[in-house]
Amino acid sequence: MRNATEKDLEDIVTIYNSTIATRQSTADTKEVSVESKLEWFREHNPEKRPLLVHEDNDKIVGWVSFQSFYGRPAYDNTAEISIYISPVYRGKGLGRLLLAESLELTTSLSIKNIVCFIFSHNLASIKLFKSFGFENWGKLPNVAEMDGKEYSLSIIGKRVN
Repeated sequence: MRNATEKDLEDIVTIYNSTIATRQSTADTKEVSVESKLEWFREHNPEKRPLLVHEDNDKIVGWVSFQSFYGRPAYDNTAEISIYISPVYRGKGLGRLLLAESLELTTSLSIKNIVCFIFSHNLASIKLFKSFGFENWGKLPNVAEMDGKEYSLSIIGKRVN
């Protein structure tokens, strides 16, 4: 993995947009634009809250985002993690590799707790995180509505340092 640059944003958005129709990974219901994600991109900081990309044959095939949790100083040692993978690479172990590499970075990023918000029906992602020792920290029942269906959100977390 390497730190993302602004020129990577188009590929990052393409991977993100590829998940929208699945209704598994994001509460966005329509594709987002590169311009709409520019501020989000710039909020990342390589020393504290990086946005990382993984390449295969010089093509970005996955990315990891660390973001500050809840935006208040008392939560400074807690970060939210998000992992997104290109459709061709899903289910082939890349998520496991990216999560393992990400967890190795937490000490240098001064992160003590990692949280992630996963749709409760996204069993593959929940299984992945739990295989690394993440636990259920909460559940928000039926908080999302897409295509006339309600979805719950699981809060998965782990004390890492």
